[in-house]
Amino acid sequence: MTSDSSSSHAEPTGWTLGLLPAPELPARIVERVRERLAERLSSQVASDEHWCIEIITNPMVGTDEDANDIMDEAERFKRDHGWTYVVCITDLPLFQDGKPLAASASHSRGIGILSQPALGASPMEKRVEEAITQLVSELHFGSTRKGREAFCDYHGKKRRGQRQEARRLVRRRLSEWFAPFVRRDLSENDTDLDVRFVARFRTTGYIKLIGGMVRANRPWTIFPAFRRVGAAAFATGAYGMIFPSMWRLADSYEPWRFLTLMLLSMIAMVLWIIVDHGLWEPVRHRDAFSNARLYNIATFSTLGIGVLFYYLFLMLLFFITAYLFVPSAVMGKTLGHEIGLLEFGALGWLATSLATVGGALGSGLESDETVRSATYGYRQQLRQKRLQEQRDDDNDDPDSNGDSRNRSDEGNDNHDSGDYTDPEDPEQDSNTRSST
Repeated sequence: MTSDSSSSHAEPTGWTLGLLPAPELPARIVERVRERLAERLSSQVASDEHWCIEIITNPMVGTDEDANDIMDEAERFKRDHGWTYVVCITDLPLFQDGKPLAASASHSRGIGILSQPALGASPMEKRVEEAITQLVSELHFGSTRKGREAFCDYHGKKRRGQRQEARRLVRRRLSEWFAPFVRRDLSENDTDLDVRFVARFRTTGYIKLIGGMVRANRPWTIFPAFRRVGAAAFATGAYGMIFPSMWRLADSYEPWRFLTLMLLSMIAMVLWIIVDHGLWEPVRHRDAFSNARLYNIATFSTLGIGVLFYYLFLMLLFFITAYLFVPSAVMGKTLGHEIGLLEFGALGWLATSLATVGGALGSGLESDETVRSATYGYRQQLRQKRLQEQRDDDNDDPDSNGDSRNRSDEGNDNHDSGDYTDPEDPEQDSNTRSST
């Protein structure tokens, strides 16, 4: 687990919000919104005292698919570190009654959980910031009708629209109209939770969830792995462009043929990458993840976006190559009409599709680790492995069961018993706790 700290080690006064993000994207988002979040808490939750924010990256938050287990882990951290409230931010999909669960809060325990992918793909930082603020408001004032009224009275919210806004997880945007969240008050029930924010509609909620999962996979990170494949594909396509038979095919193809060939070549390449790198998660295996189907959909979508950018880049290269090195006079004499940019574009399009199939299939991507890291299943296996290693180390070291809060305050170079460092994030070099 990683923690960051200010230069002062004095006990913070006022309210302390502990944030437990999962590694990778949730941790990066929380770090980026930390300063704005402290200001937002003072202006939109309560300003009686100073807000202090402490962040600890916890791999379990990104490993366990059970919200109850995550809350138990959060309660341990809350007790050990003396936090007033704690919010866990996971990149795993959570569900309630078959619908995506975006967030939940327990006023009695002072704990909230936020599922980052349920918020959709963009604008991610704004939504996470707003959702955390709303959860802290629920924890501070309560989620009952009286609690929400107390919040509105505190901030002078008297109009009906303002009072309705006080019950929403995030502000209304286009995606919130398309896939809204419904608030479920549970304070009257015999349960630890007081409120849940669940997708109102199953279908649109799943679409929004998959978009958030693809965003967490960061499809742009796999683009550099296409260098070797791109070189093979470009060599294949460039060689084929010198033959008049390809000129005639490109000139005679209708738009639907180009589109069909493009889609088939892209799908073939995505399937080849999945098979070649073993990215498909077994669904019926006894050790399969409970959300294996969703992981596979997210993997296919992530690779599809990566292959699309690769395809467009390759098509641009082929268009430039055709324009520069295929003489328009020779091509026009062969085809029997004048040659313009449209003909060169058609030739580049056809060459891209053929090169994608002929040159890329059978060639492995340059970095297996880069591709696998962009999938949920691999990241979760990696976190489980590291979490187990940390627990084994803790069992071997009897001193590690001491008070983690005292050990954390002794110096910036000390680790808590679950310290985690994201190997892909160079900014996580420090192990110090952060206060804002």
